[in-house]
Amino acid sequence: EIRDALNEHCVVFFRDQELNVERHKAFARRFGELFVHPNFRGMGDDPEIVMVRREPGDAGYVGEDWHADTTMVAEPPMGAILYGIDIPPYGGDTMFANQYLAYEALSDGMKRMLADLRAVHTDIKVAGPQANLNKGRSTKVREDAAWRETQSVHPVVRRHPETGRKLLFVNKSYTVRFDGMTEAESRPLLEFLFDHGNRPEFTFRWRWQKGSIAFWDNRSAKHIALGDTGPFRRLLRRIQISGDRPV
Repeated sequence: EIRDALNEHCVVFFRDQELNVERHKAFARRFGELFVHPNFRGMGDDPEIVMVRREPGDAGYVGEDWHADTTMVAEPPMGAILYGIDIPPYGGDTMFANQYLAYEALSDGMKRMLADLRAVHTDIKVAGPQANLNKGRSTKVREDAAWRETQSVHPVVRRHPETGRKLLFVNKSYTVRFDGMTEAESRPLLEFLFDHGNRPEFTFRWRWQKGSIAFWDNRSAKHIALGDTGPFRRLLRRIQISGDRPV
């Protein structure tokens, strides 16, 4: 039932859950193998867990652009399960955008133009010493000298492996250009697709509470964390589930 709901709605939510680390992992393993994020590897005690933390006074935070997770790898995660631990009294919501609807709302001419396009996804803007994101941010990513860029090429329009439906598969955090084109040549159309993918009619806003769970399909949904937590701490625990190569 959960998988069916996920396939239909792109994200499912639960309230008032008691979920320790082992139960969190066990729940995630019902949907696939656990995914170890390469840019958080070695940043915590458990490589399968990412603690998404924002403390009062932080200048930045993880997830502040609309994105799908970790799309720079050849086989991006199929989903993620995020659990609320310490939630501010207001602010810090997460928004989700349905990329089935985003694709279906495109004109027939645009769909034809995108049909054979592929795009380059890279983590050059979100990790590594050149990104310089850790200063003023409580959730740390790898910035060590041994870090190397990860890059993959994916179809701009992918077909969901379970539903068979087509969806838009580009995002602002990772997608930098179309394959065979320069960034400057790609930018106008990519910017349109980024903005189109999170139009209000495709989105839902989730209000976190302690003990809440959001489980999203990373193949068909983009998301963004809102930065309006004010003077409050925000702490969540995330586990990702391994996926397959987009086609």
